[in-house]
Amino acid sequence: MRQLLYVFFWGFFSFSSSAQQASVAGRITQSGSPIELATVRLLNTDIQASSDSNGFYQLQNLNAGTYTLIVEQVGYQSFRKKIQLNNAQPLLLDIQLIPMTSQIADVVVTGTLKEVRKTESPVPVEVYTQTFFKKNPTPNIFDALQQINGVRPQLNCNICNTGDIHINGLEGPYTMVLIDGMPIVSSLASVYGLSGIPNALVERVEIVKGPASSLYGSEAVGGLINIITKKPQHAPSVYVDYMHTSWNEKNADLGFVWKPLRKAQVLTGINLYHYNTPIDHNKDGFTDVTLQQRISVFQKWNFQRKENRLLSLAVRYYYEDRWGGEMNWNKKFRGGDSIYGESIYTKRWELTGQYQLPVKEKILYSVSFNDHDQDSRYGTTSYIARQKIFFHQLTWDKKMGDHDLLAGITARYTFYDDNTPATSDPVLLKNLPTKNWLPGIFIQDEIRLNTAQQLLLGLRYDKHDVHGNIITPRLAFKWKTGDQESLRINAGSGFRVVNLFTEDHAALTGARKVVIKNELKPERSYNINLNYSKKLLSKRGVIWNFDVSAWYTYFNNRIIADYETNPNEINYDNLNGHAISKGITLNTELSLLNGLKGMAGITLQEVATVDRGVKTQQILTEKITGTWSISYRIKPWNLGIDYTGNFYGPMRLPLLGPLDPRKATSPLWSIQNIQFVFSGMRSVEWYGGVKNLLNWTPNKGNPFIIARTNDPFDKQVVYNANGQVEATPDNPYALSFDPTYVYAPNQGIRFFLGMRVSIK
Repeated sequence: MRQLLYVFFWGFFSFSSSAQQASVAGRITQSGSPIELATVRLLNTDIQASSDSNGFYQLQNLNAGTYTLIVEQVGYQSFRKKIQLNNAQPLLLDIQLIPMTSQIADVVVTGTLKEVRKTESPVPVEVYTQTFFKKNPTPNIFDALQQINGVRPQLNCNICNTGDIHINGLEGPYTMVLIDGMPIVSSLASVYGLSGIPNALVERVEIVKGPASSLYGSEAVGGLINIITKKPQHAPSVYVDYMHTSWNEKNADLGFVWKPLRKAQVLTGINLYHYNTPIDHNKDGFTDVTLQQRISVFQKWNFQRKENRLLSLAVRYYYEDRWGGEMNWNKKFRGGDSIYGESIYTKRWELTGQYQLPVKEKILYSVSFNDHDQDSRYGTTSYIARQKIFFHQLTWDKKMGDHDLLAGITARYTFYDDNTPATSDPVLLKNLPTKNWLPGIFIQDEIRLNTAQQLLLGLRYDKHDVHGNIITPRLAFKWKTGDQESLRINAGSGFRVVNLFTEDHAALTGARKVVIKNELKPERSYNINLNYSKKLLSKRGVIWNFDVSAWYTYFNNRIIADYETNPNEINYDNLNGHAISKGITLNTELSLLNGLKGMAGITLQEVATVDRGVKTQQILTEKITGTWSISYRIKPWNLGIDYTGNFYGPMRLPLLGPLDPRKATSPLWSIQNIQFVFSGMRSVEWYGGVKNLLNWTPNKGNPFIIARTNDPFDKQVVYNANGQVEATPDNPYALSFDPTYVYAPNQGIRFFLGMRVSIK
């Protein structure tokens, strides 16, 4: 049928244009499928048309001459070609568009738990593809996120280099991390969950800023990050990416696809990371960067079923051995009090699966299981923990007229055990692992009010063993105010159940005593977000994307770590008041006809607590942050150049007391990188460059970063009758050992060189 339409179109077009001026026509496709509503225009003219439902287009009544033909469609790379037109016969030109591989992709799933076009989603979703992350290659997704505006990887310890992800100034426990939509990175894994995911297997990363608890439950209070891995049918047959730095870091990503069964394809990925060269550039006697040996093996099975019903299984194994501390530390000193070191062994299994039921209705069963085993020593402090999480979910997706319904039931079982007070019974004097179920039910209705307006209503109910009934509503409204512009309003609430020791490693490192003043209550948040986006297309081939958001979040029962009341303690308690997070963020992307592309973003924010009427800026939270990238390709040389960077504004830092000589507020600091990519060889790409061009490290302007590295076990610290550290000739600043004063990576300038091999 399609071929008959094609022949008919050509015959009709040739006949109708025979007595007219010059013309051009053809069919626009992608992998053989027609692309509807693609814009076809001639540069520097007002002449344009759109492709029909079969992908056909035509431009008629043109003057003979040379033109630049441009074809554009959301989700695809822009097509440009010089054409020569004459009056003798029409020009027949078929065009194949290539899916977009820059920041903005066409399909998203995270905002509404179903596949929709990004432009049609009532919830604003930011999408970043593998091409975006290649502009600044990193050994893991955790480091790669530093190039996303409003998202900051935060290191929480100068020695073990554990960290979390901040979204709009909120700490890592407020962000849920998903892999292929499954919430398998949480609690105990929150500080390691983004390491070891092979970058080669990542298709895209979707980010939602603001509460998403109505769909995803606890932990999705500040936002969520969904790492979507490639489907085997879209991945290269063989992929190798190896990078080496001047600090002697070695990272390798290996991937390959095979077909063991006629209706099954398997994608396998392996990540290997090795860094075993202690470096102490700041001369404090401690390692500047944690040493690590890591292996991660990932395998994903996709099965072909009738009517394209979904069936997929994935499994990942992760092992890591990391340590930092005094330069002469080795494993025989592990847990001892003679030479200080922090050593962490981590083993982890993950299993996920999705199965679409063989019924007329669209019903999907999703399941995940993970087993996380950790054996850690922070000096003489031992932290040994085991966590198992089983999650399953059944969703029903139904379209009924102008209503797009989604309903689901979920259940999450968590087993957690460790050697801290978190799992000890002070009455029975024995260890009691935590075991709880968190069942829930949710419903969402996406209503199309008219061709320009959509309304989304959602509600979730969870039943917690300890905290009882928890209800989280959600509302979203989208108004398409123009052909290439939209206004979105989102509002909702979120909740979070806290597990202190699994989320805050400051409670374990250093010599401070952990004090939990009262029973910690679950946190609640209330959020509203306003988003405006617009795309401009100029006659000269310039594409400009513009996106701005403003948000306000209010918290009840916010759990605060108090480092300042007593320098020897970390006091945890629910806030006697409230907390707020508010700000505005701007993202823009520009693409010029000459191949120059640029992206930039800036975020202004205030994250503060109000305790007993006193307002205080949240510690280790920047007031301003920005990111940028500039890319240019020199086509005759097959050479690409990427210049990327970020900057962060002043943060309030955790001092140990009034005599602490370190800065109380961080300066404005920036990490900048440059990369050169040569792609002139078939299936092989070479890349290299410089990271941290400015050689910025947090010790600049500070007398030291880690307090009392000369006495890491506090053997010479003198305390007064109230338990406060006293100033002595040996300790004039009245300090104890503390590695939590960290706000920026401690790794200076370094060179890198890498090679990618991709065989289709």
